[in-house]
Amino acid sequence: QVQLVESGGASVQAGGSLRLSCAASGTSGYCLRWSRQAPGRRREAVATIDTDGSAMYSDSVRGRFTIFKDGTREVFYLQMNNLKPEDSGMYYCAALCRAPNYWGQGTQVTVSS
Repeated sequence: QVQLVESGGASVQAGGSLRLSCAASGTSGYCLRWSRQAPGRRREAVATIDTDGSAMYSDSVRGRFTIFKDGTREVFYLQMNNLKPEDSGMYYCAALCRAPNYWGQGTQVTVSS
């Protein structure tokens, strides 16, 4: 059984940084993804670690965000730098690429200008 619990969301000013954490269990063999959803908008993929360990990013965050895994614990992170107001939203971690998919409950990020 996969479990995912996000933490680290907060309110910050534009230009600031945040690190989101996803405490996971049972995710061996899954792709790990951070997605976000702003009010009135569709959920969008932000960053993904594929099963081969390679990382992929959306165009909107490439160069500012970094997804990475803890070397010893089943935790993965999203380091977010140079935050912009358009980065605001609920951030979700997910275990994908295998069925069924699993999603966490989300953590809120608010970036003020």
